[in-house]
Amino acid sequence: MRSFKWRLAIVLIVIALGGWFLYPTLKYYTLSPAEKELMPRAELVNLQKKSLNLGLDLQGGMHLVLQVDVSKIPEKERAGVVDRTVEVIKNRINNLGVSEPIVQKLGHNRILVQLPGVLDRDRAREIIGKTAQLEFRIVADEAVLKNTIDRIDRYLAGLDTLQTDTTDTLLMNRPFSSLLMQYGADYVVPEEYVDSVKKILSRPDVQKLIPPGYKFFFGNRVDAGNMVYRPLYLLRDRAELTGAYITNAYATVSQDPMNPNAPVVVLEFNPKGATIFARVTSENVGKRLAIILDNYVYSAPVIREAILGGRATITGLQSMIEARDLANILKAGALPAPVKILEERTVGATLGKDSIEKGTRAIIFGYLFVIIFMMLYYRVAGVIASFIQILNLFLIMAILAALNATLTLPGMAGLILTVGMAVDANVLIFERIREELRLGKSFAAALEAGYSKAMSAILDANITTLIVALVLLGFGTGPVRGFAVVLSIGIVTSLFTAVFVSKVIFDYLVYVAGMKKIAV
Repeated sequence: MRSFKWRLAIVLIVIALGGWFLYPTLKYYTLSPAEKELMPRAELVNLQKKSLNLGLDLQGGMHLVLQVDVSKIPEKERAGVVDRTVEVIKNRINNLGVSEPIVQKLGHNRILVQLPGVLDRDRAREIIGKTAQLEFRIVADEAVLKNTIDRIDRYLAGLDTLQTDTTDTLLMNRPFSSLLMQYGADYVVPEEYVDSVKKILSRPDVQKLIPPGYKFFFGNRVDAGNMVYRPLYLLRDRAELTGAYITNAYATVSQDPMNPNAPVVVLEFNPKGATIFARVTSENVGKRLAIILDNYVYSAPVIREAILGGRATITGLQSMIEARDLANILKAGALPAPVKILEERTVGATLGKDSIEKGTRAIIFGYLFVIIFMMLYYRVAGVIASFIQILNLFLIMAILAALNATLTLPGMAGLILTVGMAVDANVLIFERIREELRLGKSFAAALEAGYSKAMSAILDANITTLIVALVLLGFGTGPVRGFAVVLSIGIVTSLFTAVFVSKVIFDYLVYVAGMKKIAV
């Protein structure tokens, strides 16, 4: 009785902590879609972060198998390319806040990606597959651009034959510029003429007309409502600065009074990058600096003054979602090699719901069968063991929620296995108590002897199983690891509930409630 009060206090504290950690999970998964819509976004995200995550097999998501293309990388530089690609993709996905993603190497040049809860297929493909080669180039002067376009016009107009699509209507005196529209100092290409312009600019004879040291680039696709177009820029053919010097990138809204609250991405450079950027901007005041991502110009602002703070801003973004995705990609770094999607599967919500229902039924029936058997065979002691089983499940789920872990179907299988592990300890204890009662001891003496003598067998069985679970946890991946996590937690909670908590309950009934004997 001397230790009963503090042991009871430990049990109550553990139960209270379990309820504290499990409450966000219960609240989040009992919210209806309408209630989630009405809840403030920040509050909903915070609630989700504190909740138990569901794996791809339970809540749906995306399953991708990627192949890393190392064909264009020199042989001596190929070592480690796939591993670096895995790390970049991990960083990109982690920045998106996907719960418990799986990104792992398969074989020599393939990567497995699983994104639980991500059902926006196009956005996921864009984030994972974008090479993110960032460059800064000086835009050619307006006079140089106009002279180049005129030169191409005159050259093409003097040709006897001109290979174009039949849908193009070209004026012979302006074969090239008739495909363009002028917006201030910029030229834009309507979307229906983009392929024709690309064909003309890719011709070797036309490329000779472009001034040495310059190259044409298209801008991002712009949807102006009544017309969709791409800006066309003439830029220096060498980059002044690349994304290799970026240390941070984040999305925010523009402070420009001419375009307030527009989504932008702010870039921060390391000391070397900041020095280069300061030199480039100081030497080109009044000129335009194009910001290029994967060979497309995102924006080309005018350099008003030397930028000495080591920061740059990307404008021309369509939405804050696009700005956040771009910032995440740039912050994670460029892919060392292009990736190609070999396999893609979208696991829908219906399959996830079905999996949850089947797994839940399996757990409920497993627990019910064990509880019914224990109550029939061990009577009052069986009722105590049944309560212990429910408490054990409660604590496992609470610990998973506290660790922000992910529950998968293999994890649910681990839950069912812990039922057997937990009830095994109670069976050993109850049989030992029965043996002591047969020897004529009082129930109090048999209780103490039963727990004492059963302890070595219980520890042996659970420790050996825990060792196996830890090995699976250390060397396993994917479903095996999910199973091992739940099994490891279940072994610890089973020992606590089956031995510690059950002894507290028996001590209360015998020493506090004064029961002389309990049916075992």
